[in-house]
Amino acid sequence: MTRWTVMGEKAKRELLAARAFLAAVAEPPAPALAGFVAERGPCRAVGLIQREKAPPDVAAEVEARRWHVSGEQLLAAAESAGVRLVVPEDPEWPRGAFDGLSGARSIDLPGMAEPIALWVRGKAVLSEAAEQAVAVVGARAASGYGEHVAAEFGHELATAGFTVVSGAAYGIDGAAHRGALAAGGLTVAFLACGVDVDYPAGHGRLLRVIADQGVVVSEYPLGTPPRKHRFLVRNRLIASVGQATVVVEASARSGAANTANTADALGRPVLAVPGPVTSKNSVGCHGMVRSGQAVLVTRTQEVLEALSPLGALPAVEIPAQHRRTDGLHPDARRLHDALTGTDCASADELARDSGLPLGKVRALLPELELAGFVTRSEGGWSATE
Repeated sequence: MTRWTVMGEKAKRELLAARAFLAAVAEPPAPALAGFVAERGPCRAVGLIQREKAPPDVAAEVEARRWHVSGEQLLAAAESAGVRLVVPEDPEWPRGAFDGLSGARSIDLPGMAEPIALWVRGKAVLSEAAEQAVAVVGARAASGYGEHVAAEFGHELATAGFTVVSGAAYGIDGAAHRGALAAGGLTVAFLACGVDVDYPAGHGRLLRVIADQGVVVSEYPLGTPPRKHRFLVRNRLIASVGQATVVVEASARSGAANTANTADALGRPVLAVPGPVTSKNSVGCHGMVRSGQAVLVTRTQEVLEALSPLGALPAVEIPAQHRRTDGLHPDARRLHDALTGTDCASADELARDSGLPLGKVRALLPELELAGFVTRSEGGWSATE
């Protein structure tokens, strides 16, 4: 039995209102406020902030919005929109997912702090979706190659039982979400705006489908517009929920690279997909591999191998390239090579071309014919297709 289950409805409502207020009163990640809430508890923290008794660093983070936020109003608006607030005290909170952010905040890593609460739209249970998840991220202006690879990874990861986590952007993010949805799997979209805001506008339908099959999540209250800095802040949540981050395409400086850097700082595996050396979209991926920050992956099996305990999965083997002539005796293969590309040749011509004795050539040709490798006509011998 958890604390949440033994709380009365009034106490739950007060806690949710306090968390709603705290999540909106400061611009995330708000490390001072996050630490203050962790130390004092949400309800007490709200009282101290409203009585202007919060520490100076916390007061600085909440000063601009302190008198303009109502937790109750935020909750009422969310309920009307079919959106729920998930808080750390709630069983739906993805326990363990944000421990790394909390630890990073405690040692003052820049831009790192756990979310105070999360606004969630969708049918899936967030804690269940986050149990086994992989982040798939990459360039917005993705190539056809990149979108194809991202969709394959999304589909195959979902088929393998993993939740696909991304940011619902154009390009790689959208392709990864669609791949997971096509497989009938779970996918989670973390937004840099309110969960009621269709951003990008062209992904409004995709976001609705994600909510029907998975969840759309944000730490920003309803109606919050997207801003450039919010995407970078949002990326830390994607990196935290994913057990690993797969970067499909990324330029040298990009949001995907930022997500990879956060995952690396949190000690999560970073995996990068190679691309053409002439592609700007693959410069970031190649740089991550070259620096040792990321492990190169080309298919889903290699991602699963990186996620598994050492020895739990067999090492990925490169499939052997088999030729039709592999089983032939070396002399017979040599003779067949001499015929390749030749319209028609006599035994004498083949002996000179291959360097094999004429008697050997005459003995091997009928054998190759019986095996279906050569055919004989009036003009001589020819290789079959």
